[in-house]
Amino acid sequence: MRAAYNDKMTELGDLLGEMAGLAGEAMDKATRALLQADLTLAEQVISDHDRITELSTVSEERAFALLALQAPVAGDLRSVVSGIQMVADIDRMGALALHVAKIARRRHPNHVLPEEVNGYFAEMGRIAVSIGAAAKVVLETRDPELAARLRDEDEAMDDLHRHLFTVLMDRDWSHGVAAAVDITLLGRFYERFADHAVEVGRRVIFLVTGKLPDDDATVKADADNLTTYPD
Repeated sequence: MRAAYNDKMTELGDLLGEMAGLAGEAMDKATRALLQADLTLAEQVISDHDRITELSTVSEERAFALLALQAPVAGDLRSVVSGIQMVADIDRMGALALHVAKIARRRHPNHVLPEEVNGYFAEMGRIAVSIGAAAKVVLETRDPELAARLRDEDEAMDDLHRHLFTVLMDRDWSHGVAAAVDITLLGRFYERFADHAVEVGRRVIFLVTGKLPDDDATVKADADNLTTYPD
C-alpha cells in the first residue's frame, strides 16, 4: 500500500511539473504573439490550452482519489492537499497566458502595444517564462531553497509592473483609452502569472518543511482568483 501511494504521489508531481512547463511555454508564445502581432502563435496558445485543462482535471481527480482511497494523515495528507492547491495555481498560470494570447488575437492585425512599452513586456515575458520553468524544476525536485528563490523573480516582475504605470500616467500619453486598458490588463496578467508561480513554490516549501513562508504571495494570488477578465 505504501509503495502504491508513493507511486501515485510521484505521478501527481510529474503531472504538475508538466502543467507548469506547458504554462511557461504558453506564456512564451503568447508574449511573442503580443510583441510581433503574430496571429498564428496566438491561435496556437489558445488551441494548446486544452492540454493544460485536461492535465488539471486529471491531476485533481488523482489527488481526490488519493484522499478517498488512501485516507492519508500527517505529512501524507499535507502532500495531497498541497497538490490540489498547486493544481489550481498552475491552471491559473495557463489561463493568464491564454488571456495574453486572446488580446493579441483580438487586436490583430494591429499591434496591441505602443512602441514605448514593448521593452517592458519583453522583459516581463522573459521573467514569466523563467519563473514558469523554475516552478517546473521546483515541482520535480521539491527543493525548498530553489522554491524560495522564485520570490526574487516575482519582485523583479512587480518592479516592472509598477514602472509600467508611470508610462500610463504620463501626461504625454497619446495612445488613447483602449490602449491604456489593454496595457493595464496585460501588466496584471504577467504580474499574476508570477504570483501563482511563487505560490507553487510556497506550497512546495510547506510540503517539505511543514511551514509556509511568511509573505503576501497567497493574498495576491487569492485576489487574482476573485478577478475575471474578458476573452
